[in-house]
Amino acid sequence: MAEKEELASASLSVDDVPPAPSLPPVGGWPRAIVLRVLALLIAGAALYRSQDGLGAVIVLFILVVPFERLFPRHAHQKFRRPHLSLDVGYAFASPLLQSVGLIAAVFVGVLSFAWVPGLLLKPVIQSIPQPYLLIVGVALFDLAGYWTHRWYHEVPQLWKFHAVHHSPEHMDWASGFRAHPFDGTLIAPAFFFLLAAGFSPEFSGLIAVVQIVLGLFLHANVRLRLRPLHRLIMTPEFHHWHHSSEEEAIWSNYSTFLPLWDMIFGTYYMPKDKRPTIYGVEEVMPMTMVEQLRYPLAGMGNPLRWLRHPFKSLKAMFVGLWGILGMMKRSALRPRNEPFERAVVRVQKPLEFSQEENQAL
Repeated sequence: MAEKEELASASLSVDDVPPAPSLPPVGGWPRAIVLRVLALLIAGAALYRSQDGLGAVIVLFILVVPFERLFPRHAHQKFRRPHLSLDVGYAFASPLLQSVGLIAAVFVGVLSFAWVPGLLLKPVIQSIPQPYLLIVGVALFDLAGYWTHRWYHEVPQLWKFHAVHHSPEHMDWASGFRAHPFDGTLIAPAFFFLLAAGFSPEFSGLIAVVQIVLGLFLHANVRLRLRPLHRLIMTPEFHHWHHSSEEEAIWSNYSTFLPLWDMIFGTYYMPKDKRPTIYGVEEVMPMTMVEQLRYPLAGMGNPLRWLRHPFKSLKAMFVGLWGILGMMKRSALRPRNEPFERAVVRVQKPLEFSQEENQAL
């Protein structure tokens, strides 16, 4: 464990990154004033949109907290548990964070070209009788959701984003809010496929809403096992095992709605004689929202330099994407029911620039 933490801290070190050059005044305004104005605009937008986040907090509090008080999974866990304010902060910031994530998701969805096979299959999809079309749509989305979720765990470069969501060491009504805005963008190709195949935007939107609401409820600190439903639909017990940091449970229970996919692909884990008790991640995760949002981006270098040198940037992006695709293949082909070991993330060395290039930035 100590070696893993040492390797992780070394791989995420940014000591070798040269400091970003100071920006010149913009339009005659000092840099500090420009940054303060931008900060005020962002804060204002967040405050304006935080009404949605407040509504989510109120609804979850009213609907879930009474069940947690009456049927607690972990009776010793207090309502005001450690880092509750951090998770509630994510809830208030969720409208703004989701807007950022939506922009990234559209970008990923378009560039994935998943809409191409959707267009090709549109005549076949539209020939399916309406009563069965809903079942086909949910099954296709859930299959894509399974593999997306699995790759977020088993591909090191993607895990850094998803690790933020798995960092809470206490599961309850608020822990589900903690998520990086770029976590989940990999599911965008599935939405683009459904839309191009002829499924209505309302259908895709409804699936997204159900997924979010169900996900928040599944993190609740309730002891309802619902054992007869374990192999039919996702339950809190099923998802708590997914969040467990116990060795035998780490690579398991990736399904979004139907545990069927975990049973087919050998990642189903629901022991009858024990319950999940330990949560969290092996990584040393910072415990402030700003630092957690920055955590997956550490070691990527100065974005100004990436924009200034697009050819070097494209080459670095291609190399990184090729590595991600290789890990996705390794994850997909690993033996069924065999434990998986995620490789140590070794962050790519930042782009190197000459002294003249640094001065030109």
